[in-house]
Amino acid sequence: MTTTATAAAEGARTDRYKWVALSNTTLGMLMATIDGSIVIISLPAIFRGIGLDPLAPGNIGYLLWMIMGYLLVSAVLVVALGRLGDMFGRVRMYNVGFLIFAIASVALSVDPFRAGAGALWLIGWRIVQAFGGAMLTANSAAILTDAFPARQRGMALGINQITALAGQFLGLLLGGVLAVWDWRAVFWVSVPVGIAGTIWSYRSLRETGERHRAAVDWAGNLTFAAGTALILASMTYGIQPYGGHPTGWSSPKVLGGIGLGVTLLIAFVLIESRVAHPMFRLALFKVRAFAAGNLAALLVAIARGGMQFMLIIWLQGIWLPLHGYRFEDTPLWAGIFMLPLTFGFLVAGPISGYLSDRFGARLFSTLGLLLVAAAFLGLLLIPIDFPYPLFAVLLVVSGLGQGMFSAPNTSAIMSSVPPGQRGVASGMRATFQNAGTSLSIGVFMVAGLARALPGTLTSGLSAQGVPHDVAAGVAALPPVSTLFAAFLGSNPVEHLLGHDVLAALPPGNVATLTGHEFFPNLIAQPFHDGLVVVFGAATVMTLLAAAASASRGRHVRQR
Repeated sequence: MTTTATAAAEGARTDRYKWVALSNTTLGMLMATIDGSIVIISLPAIFRGIGLDPLAPGNIGYLLWMIMGYLLVSAVLVVALGRLGDMFGRVRMYNVGFLIFAIASVALSVDPFRAGAGALWLIGWRIVQAFGGAMLTANSAAILTDAFPARQRGMALGINQITALAGQFLGLLLGGVLAVWDWRAVFWVSVPVGIAGTIWSYRSLRETGERHRAAVDWAGNLTFAAGTALILASMTYGIQPYGGHPTGWSSPKVLGGIGLGVTLLIAFVLIESRVAHPMFRLALFKVRAFAAGNLAALLVAIARGGMQFMLIIWLQGIWLPLHGYRFEDTPLWAGIFMLPLTFGFLVAGPISGYLSDRFGARLFSTLGLLLVAAAFLGLLLIPIDFPYPLFAVLLVVSGLGQGMFSAPNTSAIMSSVPPGQRGVASGMRATFQNAGTSLSIGVFMVAGLARALPGTLTSGLSAQGVPHDVAAGVAALPPVSTLFAAFLGSNPVEHLLGHDVLAALPPGNVATLTGHEFFPNLIAQPFHDGLVVVFGAATVMTLLAAAASASRGRHVRQR
């Protein structure tokens, strides 16, 4: 075979391989992100299946850790796992991640326990599943950056990242559909995909990037993981009640955890500036495209996480019941009515990724963030009982904007670092995104409600004949309990008051209290107060992210 023919054959194999890598890593990212959100909508069926009331005193922790545990582990581990991919092989780490994810999916679907033990089994295996998902997330973007030439990198990463973002919302829809059939089906769905994906990745993926073996930076790994975990876990406990207060921000454990976490992250920075082979090279933040892209990603993740939960609560707790939907049906319909957001992602992501390969990331990512900010302002201005076509248009605009931002931004970050640092760069990018989502859930979920909600509940319930001490007791519950009563697809008032209290009231009052309109109208004003806080802050953060994106510099690429 001539040299020309050999080169042509090698080029054809390389060309085929990059599409195999894109297909497999996109499947892995889709599965990881779907499983990150699928539990949110299906929590009512899961807790009914194991015989546990998540809103009973002492059980809120189970509920929050079912949601937050996956995100927390993903945020904590991706940098270290990305660095290990740089050292020992990104494909190797990715393949092991697929295997761990598949094993955890099987274990989740065969929970042998009930009540608290059953919840702990699920939380534990969700953490294991998150570990596998973090290995996929940390290395998929690096594998694609290695496989694709610079002229196609934005398109490939655009497809991969937008599929991942869409997976967060598709998980909400799948969770609603599968939970109606059987709560275990929420976990079954990952089993065949996980097994098939594992076999496919082991058979088809190969190492094409640079590897730089070095001693493991144990001090850096431990301080970063412990510091990040302490901060995010403390934020989770901050929205739980403490010492008679509806939230726990005054708890010494929460404040101490945040303080210790910050101290450990400062120690991490000092360690990384001194060790011979650091887990993460801080000098990467001197690269303007890398620093600006990650700052923008962090701010957008905080804004997007707050938006996702506020929209779900808005739909499930207020809008859908006001339009005649049963509370039990609202989780599924909330996922359906949020599909325009996913549509916007899927349309804008690959297109903007392709165009950014030719014209650079700055224009598209910045313009996309301005669209997202405009959508937040629009959501602030529409009434609580909005006309759905207007709501759907705002969701499409937000999805288009987020798609326009995500793909070029990811491509710019990954192309700005040396080939040997792509794994850890991908991990740091994912950490900013996951940490931003976790922070937004912890801070925004009850923002604006702790002040206004108790008084509103007391007066509203008392007006319907509920004894004042009972109404005050319900009002004293942490806002997260009241919100999750609607969020979990049960009749909130019926759940909060209980059958004994309702049985002692006149039938007319009971009909009013448990009807479709009482609870939505009761919480509408406190929710709107929270909405102003969340979407107002999200608008500001998105505009700051747009400023960071605009400052990233010209279209410069590594090979």
